[in-house]
Amino acid sequence: MQIDKDQILQLLRSQGDDAKAQQADKELPGKVDTEEHAGLLSKLGLEPMDLIKKLGGGGGGGGAMGKLGGLLGG
Repeated sequence: MQIDKDQILQLLRSQGDDAKAQQADKELPGKVDTEEHAGLLSKLGLEPMDLIKKLGGGGGGGGAMGKLGGLLGG
């Protein structure tokens, strides 16, 4: 799955990891592939599956809206 680097930087900053955000900004490409760049993500203390859960959910039924839909109509 591909995630914009900016989303990862925002996540790190929201967790108070400014140093990791700076490192990620230098090392990660603009579009991060969670499989291809798993080593870099791991080096930054990020697990690809966690990123997918936190950032990926759009359109695939994941994330808070997917859970809400499942509770309401699923």
